[in-house]
This record gives sequence, structure tokens and C-alpha cells, in this order.
Amino acid sequence: MICYAKPEMMNIAANTLRSKNTLEPLIVLLEKAGYVRAEAPLLHHADVFIDLSGEDIRRRLYLTQDGEGRELCLRPEFTIPLCAAEVAKARQPIKAALSYCGPVFRQRVGEAGEFIQAGVESLGRLDREAADAEVFTLALAAARQLGETAPLMRIGDAGLINGVLEALEASPAFARRLKRRLAAGKSFADAVQAKTDTSGLDRFGGVMAALEGAGPDAARAFVSDMLSMSGARASGGRSVSEIADRFMSKARAGDAHLSAAKLQILEEFLGIKGNPDQVAEAIGTLAKKHSLNIAPTLTRYESRIGFMAAGGIDLSHVMASAGFVRNLDYYTGMVFEILPPNQPSAKPLIGGGRYDGLLQRLGASNEVPAVGFAIWVERFGASA
Repeated sequence: MICYAKPEMMNIAANTLRSKNTLEPLIVLLEKAGYVRAEAPLLHHADVFIDLSGEDIRRRLYLTQDGEGRELCLRPEFTIPLCAAEVAKARQPIKAALSYCGPVFRQRVGEAGEFIQAGVESLGRLDREAADAEVFTLALAAARQLGETAPLMRIGDAGLINGVLEALEASPAFARRLKRRLAAGKSFADAVQAKTDTSGLDRFGGVMAALEGAGPDAARAFVSDMLSMSGARASGGRSVSEIADRFMSKARAGDAHLSAAKLQILEEFLGIKGNPDQVAEAIGTLAKKHSLNIAPTLTRYESRIGFMAAGGIDLSHVMASAGFVRNLDYYTGMVFEILPPNQPSAKPLIGGGRYDGLLQRLGASNEVPAVGFAIWVERFGASA
């Protein structure tokens, strides 16, 4: 049984009744745009969210166990459950346009742990940049439907960050840590400080040697077998995958930093801001200056903002940043947030992006293009 320390913080009934008249037109808007209404179970295995969403989600889950001791959680979001359901249908190719609206459950200090979230998932469209622009435009329409006529718009590109890190030959451990710290709001200096602590590892030399050359799947299987043989099981919200990642991060700590020259290039890149056209031009100049091979990703960025402009979005009103990162590990391309007017530090009203690798990690035979957004319905009107 899951117990709530403050039942009054979990009461969604009043919020649901208050927003019923708002939710119905929103649902109609999403369905008219071609996104079929979908549902997802309330109870899920916890490890899939921890494995795929990243460090931030673990402390937010409402956890319980089944009869065999496996950790379960209340649904913290819709994207992973809906994508997993499409993979389970075993249709090839995977293609779907889905919308949703329902309760999700996350531990949040000072806020209700149960709240309404709506959104869309566009799966399988090969015209990625056009799909990105369409989803972003629909997110703006949803904001207007919920009463925010002139919100702030912020965009970034996880693909560009990944491309620059690859061009600079950053290790996976460094790249993962950097993105997580940037998503947590750390400065560049804080995000790149201190290697992973490797103290006390001498007695685990054999384990480290075994994991050093292993990929994520092999490391996960290795650690799972070790836990099983010892009679232990992953618990407390920390998954087998995270334990494997921890071992691998420590094993690779020796190559987890960049040279001073490369750090300077990275800092210059992450500091690029402006409207999308200005950012594209500045990144192109930086790439040429330092011979960074990111041309394909930059071309996709420029194509995307072209589709956005063609769809009627005034790019001069969009805040673009090369260093903008959202706090989910599975993003691979465009990321964006829509915020209250004149409040760039506020929590997002809507957030989303592209996650092309997620469905394959959920069991699809091939990479599936995917992009979507989530709406925090409760935040609309809260800042008024």
C-alpha cells in the first residue's frame, strides 16, 4: 500500500472539477489536430522509468512492490507507457499520432503529488524537422487554448550538444554528467567540475576490468547476475541499470575530462544565445573556426526553424540557446519549453522534444522517429 503523508496535497478532485471546462476543449483541439486519444495503465514497473528518464525521476516516484518483491510505481508520465504499448503491438513500421489527458503521480515538495497532464506523441514520421515544427506549433495552440496568448518560447537541440561533445571526443561519462548538471541549472563551471570519485575501488579491480569494455546492455546483465547470485535485489528506486552506470562511470573516470582548450570551445558553444537564426549562425561560425564536424545536425536545426517560420511562428520572439537541456535522458534532438510571459525562470507550462532512440530501447527492432510534449494543466493561470 502506498501511504500519503499529507492527503490534502494529493487531492486532485477540486482541481479536476475546476479545470473540467478547460480540459474538454483542449482534448478536442489535440484530437482535431490528428492525435488519437490514448490511455495508459496507472501501475508500472519502476525500473523502466529510472532506466530511461534519468536520475531526476527516481526520487519523485511513488513506489510499491508486487508479490514477488519487484518494484512498481504509479504512472509518473505518459510518454514511456504509450511508447511501450506501441512497441508491444509489434506492428512494422511503428507509426502513431497519440494524445492523452489524465492523472500522473510524482513526489513534489509543496505541490500535489497527483495532478493532470495532457499532451501528444508523434511516432514514426520520417520528415523529422516538419514534425518538430508541427508539434511545437500545436503546443503553442494548446497554450492559447488554456489562456496564455503570449507565452515565452525557449528551444534548444540535444542533437547539437551531442554532436559537439562527440566532435570534442568527450567520454560518455563526461557527456552524461554534463547534460544532467546543465539540466539541473548548474553553471558551466559547476557542470564540468570534479571527476567521478574513484576512492575505494582497488578491491573491485576485477569488476571494473570486466565492465570497462562493456556496453550498457552487457553491463546491466552483468550487474543483474551479480545481484541475483548474492541474493540481493535492486531497491529504494535505484535500478540495476543505474548500478551498472555507476560502475562504468567510475571505471572510465580517468578519461572523463576534456583538455583546457576543448573545455574553452565547449563553454563558448554552450554560451550561444539569441533568436534561432542568430544561434544557427553563431554555431556555424564556431564549428568552422574549430573544425567541428556537426554540419548534418546544424542543417537539421536550420531546416526545423525554417518549417517553424513557414508555420507562422515569429522566430524573433523565440529564445534559443545552445546550452538549453531538459531533465530527461532520452531526448535526442529538438527540446523546447513554453513558459509564462516575462518569467524565464518559471516552471514550464509545456515542455517537450524529440526522442528518436526511446522506442528502440523499449524493444522496437529499429530506431523510431518520435517527438511530443506534455502540458502541466495546473500551471496555467497560476502566475496570473
